[in-house]
Amino acid sequence: MSVFTNPASRSIEQAHAYTAAVLGLLGPNDPISVLGSTPDGLRRAVEDLTERQLSRPEAPGKWSIRHVVWHLADADLVWGYRLRMVLAQDRPMLMGFDQDRWAERLRYDQAPVEMALEEFRVLRRSNLRLIAAASPDDLRRVGVHAERGEESVAHMIRLYAGHDLLHLRQLTRIRQAI
Repeated sequence: MSVFTNPASRSIEQAHAYTAAVLGLLGPNDPISVLGSTPDGLRRAVEDLTERQLSRPEAPGKWSIRHVVWHLADADLVWGYRLRMVLAQDRPMLMGFDQDRWAERLRYDQAPVEMALEEFRVLRRSNLRLIAAASPDDLRRVGVHAERGEESVAHMIRLYAGHDLLHLRQLTRIRQAI
């Protein structure tokens, strides 16, 4: 299993390894630039693909481009909620979510990709507005993630930028496979 696999049932050690790997993808890149460029990257990842291509998984048991785009839209919804909780409350608990269950039960396989792209764009713009308005003290505020422990707003920004890069790479890989 890859370190980038993110099952809901993972151990604390696996969660820390996943976090380290995702942050490693970001490296020295500016997280705000990465976060700001992802909507265009998603748009490019799906351009000129048919509905059939958007729905074809990389391999049996893997996600399709449609799944990944919907995952990113829903992940930004979750991230926005977490940001708001940490910015507005003192040390809130931040719940995890089972991304595979969301994909299945929220019917990513049936949902229009264009809608996911639009939702992602709007959510990302809203989340970037919050970050731009955050003071240095705001960036140090922490929430307590149920699986990963304490996370500051600054850490969350870097983590989600790395998460974007992970899935943009995945989209490139899926395009090559299909």
